[in-house]
Amino acid sequence: MTTLLIALGAMVGYVIAYHTYGRWLARKIFSLNPAASVPSIELNDDRDFVPTDKSVLFGHHFTSIAGTGPIVGPAIAVMWGWLPALVWVLLGSILVGAVHDFGSLVVSMRSQGQTVGDVAGRVLNKRVRVLFLLVLFMALTIVLAIFGLVIASVFKQYPSAIFPCLVQVPIALAIGMWLHNRNVNLLLPSLLALAMMYITLIFGNTGVLATINQTMASWSIITWVVILLAYSYFASVLPVWSLLQPRDYINSLQLITALGLVVLGLFVAGLFGGAAHEGGERIPLEISAPMIRANPIGAPSVIPFLFITIACGACSGFHCLVSSGTSSKQIKCETDAQFVGYGSMLTEGFLATLVILACVAGLGLGTENSSGEWVTGEAAYMARYASWDSAAGLGAKVAAFVDGSSNFLQAMAIPSGIAVAMMGVLVASFAGTTLDTACRLQRYVIQELAGTLCGKSSNESNRGLSMNPLRWLTNKHCATVFAVMLALLIAALPKGTPDVSLSDAVGGKIPAEYVAENPDLLATATAGGVSGAAWWFENFAGKGGLLLWPLFGATNQLLAGLAFLVIAFYLWRRNIPVWFIVIPMIFMLIIPAWAMLTDLPKWIDSDDPNWVIIVIGITTLALELWMLIEACLMWPQVKGIAEADARGQSTASDNNPTS
Repeated sequence: MTTLLIALGAMVGYVIAYHTYGRWLARKIFSLNPAASVPSIELNDDRDFVPTDKSVLFGHHFTSIAGTGPIVGPAIAVMWGWLPALVWVLLGSILVGAVHDFGSLVVSMRSQGQTVGDVAGRVLNKRVRVLFLLVLFMALTIVLAIFGLVIASVFKQYPSAIFPCLVQVPIALAIGMWLHNRNVNLLLPSLLALAMMYITLIFGNTGVLATINQTMASWSIITWVVILLAYSYFASVLPVWSLLQPRDYINSLQLITALGLVVLGLFVAGLFGGAAHEGGERIPLEISAPMIRANPIGAPSVIPFLFITIACGACSGFHCLVSSGTSSKQIKCETDAQFVGYGSMLTEGFLATLVILACVAGLGLGTENSSGEWVTGEAAYMARYASWDSAAGLGAKVAAFVDGSSNFLQAMAIPSGIAVAMMGVLVASFAGTTLDTACRLQRYVIQELAGTLCGKSSNESNRGLSMNPLRWLTNKHCATVFAVMLALLIAALPKGTPDVSLSDAVGGKIPAEYVAENPDLLATATAGGVSGAAWWFENFAGKGGLLLWPLFGATNQLLAGLAFLVIAFYLWRRNIPVWFIVIPMIFMLIIPAWAMLTDLPKWIDSDDPNWVIIVIGITTLALELWMLIEACLMWPQVKGIAEADARGQSTASDNNPTS
């Protein structure tokens, strides 16, 4: 019964928060005006700036901010017990994350759709703009380098998810063309897209499709990374209405429907128990994890690491990039911002709540331990969370959620194969929408940085390119190619030290144990070395993003603190109250710095220090300190003094009657 009460309480709490705190922010703080001019209409270019129905935009925004973050983070954080994770998700999403996302969206929307980095240059100063853009660039580089690996790993772990995920692309292209050219009502395309996606999910792993899935699942990580980054290039440069937006929208239909089924399954399991295993009795749904677990084996301290382990689902700096990078360019009415910005974050918080319940209660309905034995209750939880190392790795985290949530679905008599495929598609689809959106955002950041360093805005990029390589990066195609190739270069690096070097593989010097697995390998490798190089990349390359991954948690949360700083300055300059934002701002600046300062000595003292993340970590902290010093010096001087608007003109109101 506790599990049911938590799910119901979270659902009701989020609805209340949206209609109280969210409405207060919309009306009293940001004074959203349905008659105000918005960038999507004023700057409509039918490519990046496109007025969009709020339901479609909600789908794009929600799936882009969610990714695998609200799944992976809570799935590891329950190591410290279910209560700390749940409290941070509930309070964090309502009071911190949703305010951050909503504020970033509104500030960008009232700045001609500029990214939060560009806005920082106006509300603070130009130096801060460059510093902020550098932080954004580093964060997005990590996302692009790692999310191809995430999707590839999910495909390898759950081959039945491959075809249903890939077929979303042609469906999205068709829906995008249909909606854009015919301007039809959303209902019919939505129903058709949803029906097609669920048909592919149910039948997408049968007959010849099962063989195709297994074949593609055997592809190397680096092969998948290349394919996914190539897709991201096209998603970045094509008009937003043609692929990015419709794919995110139809994904949101499928994913929200799947979450609805998980909730229904949770209630069925709570009332009647989980599905019977091999003719046994239905198992009662109970929380099998401890409420608080102070010292898990090998785990870091719960404070500050809980708050960087659970980012998406509570508060994530990546969200300010989506709010200010793509969504602010598509809002067609100011009042839609509450639904898109605040509402999406609450939906993600509810997703994170379901993940927690799946891992601490759904798993207890039954799973296999490392010995292949069927276990339930506390034994099922401990099979996944005996120690920090046992829960480490993407596969373990994803499997805990997939197995727990599929147990909810199976309680409604949904076959195990379909239930697992549905959850696998959910994870891979969320990761895919984050990857393509991140690529588009990185393109904006690179164009802005290049334009700044060249002394010429990115809006002038198509008037002719000089031989200056930075000038070329103000072009959308060049900027996207640079983003993709940098991510591919990092991803192609081997994680750790392979026991076979690339040069040895090319020269045919391959250990006997590998040759025994593939008798033709040695001969083909020696004959020109091409096959040896291909074999090396297939077996060792593709996980280079993991080299930078230890930085992401702290860097991501630091980005949230800096976005809060920009929002606070925006409000402060207009004499709008900032008390509600200062506390989460300070919290999100201190916590990630604390975590990084805790990790840095460990990284430095390790037997094989990773100097790349050490240097980037120190640089990130230095950039934060520099920006904070600049902010502290400016804060007393700018109260009530509005900055120049995005056109360079003085502004006093920005559509806000309270200024």
